[in-house]
Amino acid sequence: MAIKTLLIDDEPLALAELQMMLKPYADIEVAGTASDVRDAVHKISLLKPQLIFLDINMPGKSGFDLLEELDEAPHVIFVTAYDQFAIKAFEIDALDYLLKPVNSQRLAEAVEKVKRQIRTVSKTADRLGIDKRIFIKDGEHCFFAPLADVFLIESVGNYARVYYQNKKPMLHKSLNYLEERLPDSHFFRTDRQHIINIHFIRNIHPFLNNSLQVEMHNGTIIDISQRQSVKFKEIMGV
Repeated sequence: MAIKTLLIDDEPLALAELQMMLKPYADIEVAGTASDVRDAVHKISLLKPQLIFLDINMPGKSGFDLLEELDEAPHVIFVTAYDQFAIKAFEIDALDYLLKPVNSQRLAEAVEKVKRQIRTVSKTADRLGIDKRIFIKDGEHCFFAPLADVFLIESVGNYARVYYQNKKPMLHKSLNYLEERLPDSHFFRTDRQHIINIHFIRNIHPFLNNSLQVEMHNGTIIDISQRQSVKFKEIMGV
């Protein structure tokens, strides 16, 4: 099955050239193009591409700003004339980074990376799969956080602090929103302030008024509210 792809660039000639260069690749299906972030957000929602070729420096909002607006990020190959973005692009785990004008050999290498890494996954209407990644733009830093690595999410005002590996960036989403989107096979809302990944629990301790405490793999202690403790016991068979 061909990889559904969206091309995003504010330069019509660059879009046309890249579209022509991708024509020989039967594994790449160019489902559409977009010329700015607003257009791209709409078409990503509509077309649900597996892959985007993304220009970084666009008028108004950048390619990094686009990724911040997405609930889940497709695989990304950056295409830009500005090589100073290269390090930042790889910091957020882009599949590849192509400089304009695009070299045909480098494009072939990027397509091979796509074919190796993209896998067909089942998609649900409401919840993200545990194999997904979420894009987080925290100040000048950008991250692709694999959901499987996220062990704790903490409410901080209108933001959520996402703990994974040795990182803890701030995501501009509410805990209520995340609770509805995260896979409930892994994530559990313990109280008003926290969501935990139950696969990272080290110990479970009884606490006040029949409630529970959990110790995460890194030693963090999280209280489970009395109400949520009842649900937790049912889920975990405690």
